[in-house]
Amino acid sequence: MRNLIRERREALGWSQAELAERLAVSRQTVNAIETGKYDPSLPLAFKLARLFGEPIETLFDDAAA
Repeated sequence: MRNLIRERREALGWSQAELAERLAVSRQTVNAIETGKYDPSLPLAFKLARLFGEPIETLFDDAAA
């Protein structure tokens, strides 16, 4: 699944570690989400959407899977 997490994180000037702390997950989890190796759970996807102030469907594109 393609996502825009890295782009949104970098636009805010956050490191993967900073985003991980805000989400209460590991930096490795953030890296895996950004590289498409891991699809976040629905609660985590909602948390990302709230954090970036965007709808989930803007951040994640399952058509590009």
